[in-house]
Amino acid sequence: MDIVRTPPKRTGRKVAIGGGIAAVLLLTIAVARLDPAVPTVARAGVIIDSVRRGDVTREVRGPGSLVPEQIRWITAQASARVERLYVQSGAAMGAGQLILELSNPDLQIQTMQAEQQVRQAEIDLLNLRTNLRSALLTQEGVVATTRTQYVSALQEAAAADSLIKRNLVSEFDLRNRRAQAEEMTTRLRLEQERLQLMAGAIDSQIAVQAGQVEQLRAIAANQQARLRSLTVRAPDAGVLQELDLELGQWVPEGTALAKVVQPGRLKAELRIPESQAKDVAIGQPASVDTRNGIVRGRVARKDPSAVGGSVLVDIALEGPLPAGAVPDLSVDGTIQVAQMNGILYTGRPAVGAASGSVTMFKLEPDGVHAVRVQVELGRSSVNTIEILRGLEPGDRVVLSDMTQYANVDRVRIK
Repeated sequence: MDIVRTPPKRTGRKVAIGGGIAAVLLLTIAVARLDPAVPTVARAGVIIDSVRRGDVTREVRGPGSLVPEQIRWITAQASARVERLYVQSGAAMGAGQLILELSNPDLQIQTMQAEQQVRQAEIDLLNLRTNLRSALLTQEGVVATTRTQYVSALQEAAAADSLIKRNLVSEFDLRNRRAQAEEMTTRLRLEQERLQLMAGAIDSQIAVQAGQVEQLRAIAANQQARLRSLTVRAPDAGVLQELDLELGQWVPEGTALAKVVQPGRLKAELRIPESQAKDVAIGQPASVDTRNGIVRGRVARKDPSAVGGSVLVDIALEGPLPAGAVPDLSVDGTIQVAQMNGILYTGRPAVGAASGSVTMFKLEPDGVHAVRVQVELGRSSVNTIEILRGLEPGDRVVLSDMTQYANVDRVRIK
């Protein structure tokens, strides 16, 4: 006879599976509720500074170069061709020393034509004076003759008046002689006026012609100066620079041929960022690093406008220059713009605005973790910045660039 077997119950297995699933769910929920891991930052890779209270000298810094205080450019006063070069760049020059020679045949012809025009104008002036003087003398003779005729006519008219009473002349002759006397009176007046007019016009006519002569002389003198400028000489003593010409080269008028500088008299031209240049003023103390020494100086000039995001500031150097200080040498300059007393400050962050509200990482008391805090910055210097709010004296902050941790509020420094 067959025996019916009852299958074993699987309740324990189901309970185990359900418990496992529940454990996985609970573990997932617990992991999801955990805070994200705190990123770790290498301590050797960051700069940490403390917040302090005290006096700070506010400074601005900018790159620049040494330039001569006196630069004399030599430009071509006329288009010409380079014929001879007597010196090269870098040579020490004395005042009036010959540098190069240029040539321009057309300029020589123009100079001769200008001189010929002057001579012709001088001849015309001489002829004009002679002709005017001759005409004046002729008119004076006419006046003298007319005056004689006038006197004679008056005398004849007077004689006729006396004779008419004795009936020795006719009434007709008397009227003729009186008319002749009136005519000669009018003629004498007219000739005298003509003489005065001619005498007054002589000076003005001669002045016009003389002015034209002076004008032509000035033109000829300018042409002669341009012709002499083809022989180029050093205007002052110094060192010749930027003489980059070749024999036979044609140089247009106004081309810079070379420049003469005095290497012992240098100044520093610094390019200060326009955001900081507003505080720079004439007379402020400064220091210039020439890579071979530091030279003291003062602000001598400041450009009124910015170019390319920076303002050009001239520093007048005081004292002897270090060895190797030559024109066009790259330097770094620092200008002291103000003295800030009793302020809360720390080192200047690597990134961020020069002033305003920024976020920084402040170290916790354990010295291992750092939390993000909101800090308001004030006036800045080259290496320091004023703290207005957000930090207290003794706090330590990270100055390095922490932008890669912008999405976390806490880091670990190890």
